[in-house]
Parts: sequence; structure tokens; C-alpha cells
Amino acid sequence: MNEYMKMAKDQAEKGMKNNEGGPFGAVITDKEGNIITVANNQVLKNNDPTAHAEVQAIREACKKLNTHDLSGYILYTSCEPCPMCLSAIIWANIKEVYYACTRKDAGEIGFRDDAIYEFLETNNKNLLDEKQIDREDCIHLFNDYKKLNGEIY
Repeated sequence: MNEYMKMAKDQAEKGMKNNEGGPFGAVITDKEGNIITVANNQVLKNNDPTAHAEVQAIREACKKLNTHDLSGYILYTSCEPCPMCLSAIIWANIKEVYYACTRKDAGEIGFRDDAIYEFLETNNKNLLDEKQIDREDCIHLFNDYKKLNGEIY
């Protein structure tokens, strides 16, 4: 077994045993293989539905490295990233991801990753009904940020 995936698996097991969250662990390394951070799902521990292992690892790595840009870093995760984690990975500029179990595996024990992927593909109104309102009252925020030469990330 890949040493980093083993660390992700072991961290997931630790989190499960401590009732911190589901069977998810993640490791971020640099290109040389130095471990930056190891994290597990902490949804139950923190009462935070966004505290997935990959997000926790990204948060910790960014804090440790004092950056929001993880270009050049590698993520190992015990399960195929859910849409939220996938988005966080992309926002963090991580280009290389290795995963073990699939979203189908997660679905077989009750996790809803596939439902969210389905929503993104079909805009399933039974899962979420989005409506745009009040754009005219908020668009100035974007124009002001552009005028301020706000950093795009």
C-alpha cells in the first residue's frame, strides 16, 4: 500500500474510533514527499458539515504554509472527493489527487455524494431549488472589488 494512502486510511480509522466523522482521511505532501498535513473527517466532532477530511487537510496546509495556493502539492484521500471537496481542491490549485474508495462505495453505506453529483449534472430541483434574486443590489460589490484591484484566487 502507498505510504501516504496508508496514513490517510489510518487517520480515517482514528477519526471513526473517536466518533469524529466518517471513514475519510487525507494527506497533503509536497512534490518531494514531505508530509504537510494529515487530517480526518470531523463533521460529527465539530458539528460542521464542511469538515470533510480533504477540506480539513487543505485548511491545515494553508494555515501551516501561510498561503491560499497549494500549487505543486499532492493530495491523498481514502475516498474519491465529494463535489464540495473537489471544488475545494480546485480552488486550492492542487493538481494531483490520489484516492482509494469511490463515491459509489460511499453511497453504498449511505453517503450522498452521488446525489450531489447528480444535481450538478441535472439541476435536480428535488435536492435544491436555486433562484437568483437581487442581483442589481449586489453587483456593485464585484465592481468595487475590481476597482480595488482585489486579488483573484
